[in-house]
Amino acid sequence: MQYHLDGFQPGDPDLSPPAPPGPADVDVAIIGAGPAGLTLAAQLCKIGGLSVRLFERKPGPLQVGQADGIACRSMEMFEAFGIAERVAREAYQVSETAFWRPGPGGLARADRIDDVEDDLSHMPHLILNQARVHDFYLDLMGKSALRLGPDYNRALSAMTRHDSGTHPVELTFDCLDSGGTQRLRARYVVGCDGARSAVRGLMGLALQGDGARQLWGVMDVLALTDFPDIRLKCAVQSAEQGSLLIIPREGGYMVRLYIELDALAPGERAADRQVSAELLAQKAQAILAPYTLDVRQVAWFSAYEIGQRLCPRFDDATPSRAPRIFIAGDACHTHSPKAGQGMNVSMADSFNLGWKLAAVVRGEASEALLRSYAEERHAKARELIDFDRDMARLFAEKPEGAEGARRFQAYFQKYGRYTAGVETRYEPSLIVGQGLHQGLASGLRVGMRFHSAAVIRLADARPLQLGSVLAADGRWRLLAFAPRGDTGQGGALAALCADLAALQRRYLPQEGADIDARIDLRAVFQAPHRSLDLGAMPPLLLPRKGRFGLVDYEKIFCADPAPGRDIFDLRGIDRDRGALLLIRPDHHVAEVAPLSGAAGLAALLDRVLLRPDMH
Repeated sequence: MQYHLDGFQPGDPDLSPPAPPGPADVDVAIIGAGPAGLTLAAQLCKIGGLSVRLFERKPGPLQVGQADGIACRSMEMFEAFGIAERVAREAYQVSETAFWRPGPGGLARADRIDDVEDDLSHMPHLILNQARVHDFYLDLMGKSALRLGPDYNRALSAMTRHDSGTHPVELTFDCLDSGGTQRLRARYVVGCDGARSAVRGLMGLALQGDGARQLWGVMDVLALTDFPDIRLKCAVQSAEQGSLLIIPREGGYMVRLYIELDALAPGERAADRQVSAELLAQKAQAILAPYTLDVRQVAWFSAYEIGQRLCPRFDDATPSRAPRIFIAGDACHTHSPKAGQGMNVSMADSFNLGWKLAAVVRGEASEALLRSYAEERHAKARELIDFDRDMARLFAEKPEGAEGARRFQAYFQKYGRYTAGVETRYEPSLIVGQGLHQGLASGLRVGMRFHSAAVIRLADARPLQLGSVLAADGRWRLLAFAPRGDTGQGGALAALCADLAALQRRYLPQEGADIDARIDLRAVFQAPHRSLDLGAMPPLLLPRKGRFGLVDYEKIFCADPAPGRDIFDLRGIDRDRGALLLIRPDHHVAEVAPLSGAAGLAALLDRVLLRPDMH
């Protein structure tokens, strides 16, 4: 974490000086303060330089229940926000998954496997109440320059897009606490208001798809049991009573149970069953028999019908009109919660959209960038729907002997990378290159998120993950991997820096701005950190910044020499030629190029970024 750049400031370094009050009209209006809305708001606060309002129908923050699974990729994102350590401190870490099936005398453990494969991510798979994730986001937003907090008790009742003006979307809210109305205009509107989205309805759109008629209950309980794997993630399939998914919760005592119930009749809804906590506890006990389950307290419970639904469009764009209104999260896709993807994919939607909105509002990118949100995320949502349908079907199947057990377990293992959130890959587009030089970094695939590995920072010899420098600040990154023998003096990396200086200056927002204001350059050497001379490094890797012209010492890294930790080996980086990676603000690899390929990366950036003389 870097601070004090423009002068010493005592106290909490996360607390930014407050920005002056903004106008009544806003750059971005966010409807819904769930995971998607809060992720978007937090990212816009982190980037800064634009006005934001966040509206929520509920009277206050979420307290209990709803989602709890936090995928590895989401933790990487939390790291970019600076809240990963707070999340990890409170959460339950999922290390293994156990599979239970009918055996002699009742249930028997069929297998026990690692939940996350080795080197899938430097971040773990965690379980934490969604409300606490909200708390961390709200704290981050409250400490930002915007001092942003949700406007609660606000129900969107009308939305009109005009054909002219700087703030063409007019919004009307019913004030549920006072009985009045509130109106404002916005440049952009994002509906993060859930499966019954008012924004989606006012856009004239609807979720499409069918329910599977499978009814499930979910409950968070404090219980006494002799089931031996109660503190492991477990998939339990009984002979006659159905299936159960056990998810241990944070705190060491509570556990979440997903409980299969009888199928719904045609025309019947989940609410028609009037499912009670007592019924769910009895059903869970029947599935776990002969083990006992004595529920002492129910913290939260619900019942839901499994269904997969997808909105055909994620924005209001037309061939001749740029998008102004977007939907994200459950507003545009819904599915069952057992795969733990709802909150994670919703946050990924917003993380994809936030930096794009900020870049356009701040005059750093063309409006064409905004079309890429729907193009990229609609395809990912369709993949999620297909995945969830398979998951629901497998859970509903009755056990079919050893072969059925193997098929069920193989599915979990096959899709482990998907549920971890690291398999998303965006196709070549305006902001994703063709990957013609992919061979220079075979393990860092173009279109996929940057897969971190350990490095050692040269200036202070600190071991860290290279991915930890990818803050959620809206900047593009250039990661230069030096070829064998390069020590920074007169080699390929020094020549590259001469080319990249012009590239960085090309997009600076104004004269005198820090050289890395839009494009942040970092370098990784193969040589041991104790063998390199910091003072002999190219000046571009030791840039002077801020009003005092202080040196930024955190741009240069070396491979970690410990066995099995060398980033060049782990990520297939060509040792003889090195590689140059362009990383998007949402951590996805936009392109891989040779160290002599700065011109090609400039051509990609020119497709979307605006130079000051183009405004």
